[in-house]
Amino acid sequence: MVSDPAKKSTKSRKTGHGRKSEKSIILVDINSIRPCPENDDIYAKIDPDSPEIQRLAEDINRRGILEPLRVSADGVIISGHRRYNGARKAGLSQVPVVYDEIRYEDNIDAFLELLVACNMDQREKTFEEKVREEATRHNPYQAHLTLLKERNKPREIAESFKIEGVKSRSRISPAKQQMVDTLIQVLEENVKPMTVRQIFYQFLSKRYPILKHLNKPDSIFSNSNPDYKNLVDLVARARTQGIVSMWDIADETRGSMEWNAHDNTRTFIWRENREFLCGYFRDLQQSQPHHIEILAEKNTIYSTVNQIAQEYCVPTTSGRGYCSLPARHAVVQRYLKSGKDKLVILIVSDFDPDGEEIAQSFARSLRDDFNIENVHPIKVALKYEHIEQFDLVPNMEAKKTSSRYKKFYERYGTNDVFEVEALRPKQLQDLLKAALDSVMDLDLFNREIEQEKHDAVEIEAYRQAVLKYIGNYRKEESN
Repeated sequence: MVSDPAKKSTKSRKTGHGRKSEKSIILVDINSIRPCPENDDIYAKIDPDSPEIQRLAEDINRRGILEPLRVSADGVIISGHRRYNGARKAGLSQVPVVYDEIRYEDNIDAFLELLVACNMDQREKTFEEKVREEATRHNPYQAHLTLLKERNKPREIAESFKIEGVKSRSRISPAKQQMVDTLIQVLEENVKPMTVRQIFYQFLSKRYPILKHLNKPDSIFSNSNPDYKNLVDLVARARTQGIVSMWDIADETRGSMEWNAHDNTRTFIWRENREFLCGYFRDLQQSQPHHIEILAEKNTIYSTVNQIAQEYCVPTTSGRGYCSLPARHAVVQRYLKSGKDKLVILIVSDFDPDGEEIAQSFARSLRDDFNIENVHPIKVALKYEHIEQFDLVPNMEAKKTSSRYKKFYERYGTNDVFEVEALRPKQLQDLLKAALDSVMDLDLFNREIEQEKHDAVEIEAYRQAVLKYIGNYRKEESN
């Protein structure tokens, strides 16, 4: 039974099959059209035996289909899935259809956009359905870029201190211009932020003499503690005078905290809405066969290392020398929680007797103190071969009084020692990337990255749906 297409209905909201289309309506065999496969993914799957469809079938038996189904040129339903199921339940062999020029097989994305647009104002939908509708509006790659931008946005941290007395830094004199020019050049050539220690080694690597004072030809910058302090002072003055950006210099050893207090609820709600569901990290390591961690010997390289750790979603521990027992315990707990067989530790430490022993001590403690047998430690940097590879400048000579000196000298045949900061930040990051790639299944890793793009769409859909709901709710409250 099919109703007269010329008749109009006032029952469209109640039954979901009542608004008349302006396009030409034709009767077609019900078997010549088919539901859209993705409709069940966006909206709740239709149960032909549900009470809702049963009532719709009874209404169709009584009054016919009052609004034609909208169908693509290749026979896929755009709007009318419930009416289609109701018609089948009612035993109809033909249904009224309005054909659209779009073809499902030619452009599925455009088809889904039209499907959602046609269904947007129909029956009352669940929150989950609204979220899935919203997801079809977002491009995975653009949503992923938005996700990365939001979670990588620098957070302002206010440092509180007690002001005692008055002290003004002297302005940088023209005699310091070569040092200033070298500082700017080093920052431009390297990954930022850099620690002063990293900058210091880049000064030493220059193949020309750097004068601390242009009017004093003998004031050549050297590998000495006074000259390091000289550079510390220059960097501080360059930052306060705006010659270099505050954000270009890192100091991981001194933390600070800001309490985000608000004058009223409006500013709090605005901030929470702006940051709602931002900062998501997918566990990119979840499908990897091994559990991977990074150990950095000192805080001065933590920022450089952590940029790569974040990219790969690998936990990082800053040892600050010989790592504390609680920090080692935390590594063990993350490994056990992963349920994986092998624990891979990528270690970044100095090339000196202590740096070598720090790597050994950490791995040995995991094995002997915590009974982790399958530990696979890898020294990423700094290694003996890196000295020649990167033409590094030694920091000093190893102390012969050290209990570890003999072992170090017998192994490498040198007294020279090198701090890991002697590497350019980019060089260190490249070494770390190569090490990570060598211990990972890159196909699995790339699949996780692709999935994170789809995660970004789902999160953005939830975000927009919730914010829209909150906005409408607040409007109703204010009325």
